[in-house]
Amino acid sequence: MSRLIIVKLRELGQAQIYNAQELQLKEGDYVIVEHDRGLDYGQVICPKDAVLEQTPKESPRKILRMAREADLKQIEDNRSKAREAFTTCVKKISEHKLDMKLVQAEYSFDRSKILFYFTANGRIDFRELVKDLAKIFKARIELRQIGVRDEARLFGGFGSCGRELCCAKFLRDFEPVTIKMAKEEGLPLNPPKISGLCGRLMCCLSFEYETYKMLSRGLPREGERLHLQQGKGKVISVNVFKRSATVELEDGTQIEVSYKEKEHGK
Repeated sequence: MSRLIIVKLRELGQAQIYNAQELQLKEGDYVIVEHDRGLDYGQVICPKDAVLEQTPKESPRKILRMAREADLKQIEDNRSKAREAFTTCVKKISEHKLDMKLVQAEYSFDRSKILFYFTANGRIDFRELVKDLAKIFKARIELRQIGVRDEARLFGGFGSCGRELCCAKFLRDFEPVTIKMAKEEGLPLNPPKISGLCGRLMCCLSFEYETYKMLSRGLPREGERLHLQQGKGKVISVNVFKRSATVELEDGTQIEVSYKEKEHGK
C-alpha cells in the first residue's frame, strides 16, 4: 500500500505523484525527493485531495524527507546560481547564432543537472551549445523546448477568475481543449473571454467539461421551442446549476421551468 500525494518539482517542473510513506505533510511544505539519477526538491500542492491508498501499476518515487534548514538554504543558493547560468546560456546562444528564446533556468537540488527552458518556432540543433555549457558548468545539461502553455505555467499568474493559474497550481498534464467545450458551458465565443494568459483556450474548460455535460442532460437548448401548460414558448436562457430554463411565451410573458422538479416526477 502506498500513500500518494502530488508534489510540484522545483519552481518550474511538472506536478508528479510521489509516495509520502509515513510523512505527515501539508500544502506548501518543501520536500526532498528521489528523481532521475539524483536528488531533487519540490513543494506539496495536494496533500489531502490527492491522497490515494492503493497499489499503483508503477512504483512512484519516494519523498525522502521534509526539507531541513540546510536544504532550504541550498535551494536558495541554487536559485542564485540558476540566474547566473541563465545569463551565461543567453550569451552562448548568441555566439552560436541559434534562433531560440531562453525562458528560464534551474538547478536540480543536488546540482547534478541544469535545465534550460526555451521557446522556438521549429526544431533547433543545440548539440554544440550543450557541449559548451557542460564544459562550463561541469554538470548534465538538459535543454527543454516548451510551448506557450508551458511558458505560462513557468511564470504563473492569475486567470480571469481571480485565482492562480490552473497549470501553475495543480495540473499535471495539458489536456486538449476545444471550442465545443466552451459552447457546452454556454460561454460567449469571444477569444479574449475564453483564452488564458497563454493566448490558448483556458485549461479549465477541459476539466469542467464532463461536469457540464452531466448537468446539462435533459435540459433544453437556448432557442428551442417548447410546448408548456401555459402555452408555446421559446427558451431564452438556461441555468445549468439550478437545472432550470427561462421560457418566453408568445404573449411576451417569461416563466422559469424547473427541470429538477421534473426529475422527481413533480
